[in-house]
This record gives sequence, C-alpha cells and structure tokens, in this order.
Amino acid sequence: MNAGEEIPLLLDDPFLLRRSHAAELFLVRHGDALPPADELIPGGLYDDLPLSRKGQEQALALAERLAGLEFAAIYSSPLRRCRETAAPLAERLGLTPIVVPDLQEIRLGMVRPLPAEEDNLELLARTLQERQMDIIRLAGAAGSWDAIEGSEPSKVFRARVVQALDAIANAHLGRRVIAFAHGGVINAYVAEVLGLERDFFFPAANTSITVVRVAGTQRVLFALNDICHLQRR
Repeated sequence: MNAGEEIPLLLDDPFLLRRSHAAELFLVRHGDALPPADELIPGGLYDDLPLSRKGQEQALALAERLAGLEFAAIYSSPLRRCRETAAPLAERLGLTPIVVPDLQEIRLGMVRPLPAEEDNLELLARTLQERQMDIIRLAGAAGSWDAIEGSEPSKVFRARVVQALDAIANAHLGRRVIAFAHGGVINAYVAEVLGLERDFFFPAANTSITVVRVAGTQRVLFALNDICHLQRR
C-alpha cells in the first residue's frame, strides 16, 4: 500500500479477527504517581510527577506479565510517569520507547491550587489526592473535560488522541504494539472506538491494559481495564 493511501474497511471481517491485516494495540495507563508525603520533594514539578513506590511495583508487575509477548514497538507519552512505567518492559524486551507528544494527558485548567507552604509535604500530598478526586468528580459527572474551566477543549483532545493512536496502529498492521499513556487518553480513544459522546466514562486503573485492534479507521475493542497482574500480587 502506498504512503497516504487509505486502508479500506474490512467488511468481510468486521471484528478484525484475522490479525494478519490489523494491528493489535495495547494501551496501558501509567502506574501510581500520587506519592505519600515522604516521597515528595519541596518545590517539585507536580504536573510531571514520577511514579510512587507503589507505581514502580505496578510497573514491574506489568513487565512480568507482558515480557513473554512480542511487541513491534513501544510508544509513550512524554510525561515522566508514563516513561517510567514503560521502562521495565522496555528493558526486558530490548526496545527503546518512542515518545509521542500527542499521547500527553489532557491539559487541564485550574482545578485546585497547590498550597503556598511548599515545605508542608503532608498538606501537599493531601492536596494532590484531593485534586485528583476533584478531576474525577467534575469530568466524570459531565463526561466532558469542558466541565473544568480553562482546559484543552474536549473535542480537540479527542481528535489529537485518535489521530496519534490510529497512526501508531496503522504503522504496524499485522503486528502488536503497546502505548503507555494516561486515563484521559485511554478514555478518549475507547470512547471513539465505541461511538460514545462522553470523553470520560470509566476509571482506568493504574497499569491497566486495554486492547484495541485497528485497521485504518476500523477499530474493535478486545479488552478493557485489565489488571490481572495486580490481583495476583
């Protein structure tokens, strides 16, 4: 197929059961990145937190589970929590993650200001947790990120996510690839796959696995929010 040529809908295989002509796209949400007070650093970059100790353990459990599978490539959001989640699996598979800027999480407006007392790490940890709950409450109730004033428009966010993940998948037809991203990113893409208007409709668990098969703009959901690797521990 020539570059730029559209991939036709596979009408004889509507559920993309024949893997030879579809990409199998694994979507993984990053590990836990809301550290307790003893892991915070005063004046840190709190919009780009590293994994907590719990998140590091989750990333290792994920790598143990997936290390026996073959992946053509690993992709990641540029944010640290995704790159750190990808690292254990990348090391085991001998692959270098490819950073894709458009896999970055939704750019949110002001949800809850961080405390002015930077040295009060207990208060900061609590505020970060409360901020996360505010995001879930506001966007979860509305199903749209537009409920949070000043955020990247929900339609713009979904469009960039769908374009990025479709491009990744269609570069690897007949192969399996994995992308490490964010809860909002996974929600937006799966919503497109299912034809939903809501951009935020389920709570993606840390290091959860969602699997979509893709050929052109034909997409089929095969697994959603799989956390079996965490339940075994």
